[in-house]
Amino acid sequence: MARLAQTAGLTDVQQEILSTVRDFVDKEIIPVATELEHRDEYPQQIVDGLKELGLFGLMIPEEYGGLGESLLTYALCVEEIARGWMSVSGIINTHFIVAYMLKQHGTQEQKEHFLPRMAASDVRGAFSMSEPGLGSDVSAITSKAVKDGEEYVLNGQKMWLTNGGTSSLVAVLVRSDEGHPEGTAPHKSMTTFLVEKEPGFGEVRPGLTIPGKIDKMGYKGVDTTELIMDGLRVPADRVLGGVTGRGFYQMMDGVEVGRVNVAARGCGVAQRAFELGVRYAQQRHTFGKPIAQHQAIQFKLAEMATKVEAAHAMMVNAARKKDSGERNDLEAGMAKYLASEYCKEVVEDAFRIHGGYGFSKEYEIERLYREAPMLLIGEGTAEIQKMIIGRRLLEEYRFQG
Repeated sequence: MARLAQTAGLTDVQQEILSTVRDFVDKEIIPVATELEHRDEYPQQIVDGLKELGLFGLMIPEEYGGLGESLLTYALCVEEIARGWMSVSGIINTHFIVAYMLKQHGTQEQKEHFLPRMAASDVRGAFSMSEPGLGSDVSAITSKAVKDGEEYVLNGQKMWLTNGGTSSLVAVLVRSDEGHPEGTAPHKSMTTFLVEKEPGFGEVRPGLTIPGKIDKMGYKGVDTTELIMDGLRVPADRVLGGVTGRGFYQMMDGVEVGRVNVAARGCGVAQRAFELGVRYAQQRHTFGKPIAQHQAIQFKLAEMATKVEAAHAMMVNAARKKDSGERNDLEAGMAKYLASEYCKEVVEDAFRIHGGYGFSKEYEIERLYREAPMLLIGEGTAEIQKMIIGRRLLEEYRFQG
């Protein structure tokens, strides 16, 4: 049989792109991922290789120098990359959320200014919603923008920026009360600003500081940071879309893309865990035969493979729904929820198959075991996904009594 998680109905171009990415992952990422991850080292050579492949422009329209591919193509590429090393897929994901938001909501001037340079990877994107005391309650944002002539002055502290240090463009969501009277719903008084900065740490432009990398349990290599704005001045023409008060909706649109991406990452990590588990089960002998011949292990492998297939199918469905132009928050929420939960379970089963060796840093499954938990919280926790799913189901199945 073919390997798990095949996707029907792909074009020749999509198949060629995925074949190229998979080959790159097998040759350039998997052999070095664990060593780089243990050193928490940014994978510059890998990122340069992805740039050469044109992946930073994968979903950016051809008129702006990109490849103009679909969300499905992008998600399948992310799945392959996460199979090699999840951190690398995070570097691309935040870049593409910003590029997608610009494509969907930016002014023509903003598109022409940023998208060609993003497609060429000369500008790297990051986006920022969360704050230290925020959690999942986006309406509680306290970072604020105040109009001052032809500029806005931004103050506040943001948290959990992937690519915070290496990026040169950050889409930042803050509260902007200008034009929105007191009592306006919180989500209607938020604005997204396009903040350009120098890559690096410390004060990266006047009024903007990136303190340094946050030390994490997993998801290493990629830089995750805070962002501190203290009198940061941003021109009015850097309001995404040119109009204040639309930031929440713009960010949620981007997060839907992000949730498909997180689902794809979960699928990729789960695939790799299955590969490691099924290979080790055929190499490790107990009681005179490979442990793969023991029924208990076969049951475990069967459950793992079924979860990989189910998560992949839901992720593909969510991506295709978004590509069709239809609302996909239900499908994206379901895919993100299922793929992240199944990823955790498949990784843990592969860890159990490895026995004591799974606890050793010499084995790749140890890294996956630390990476999988991030997917449970990234782009919204399981509880947030369930709220989204439940509300949408009640909309679709409203009882008329």
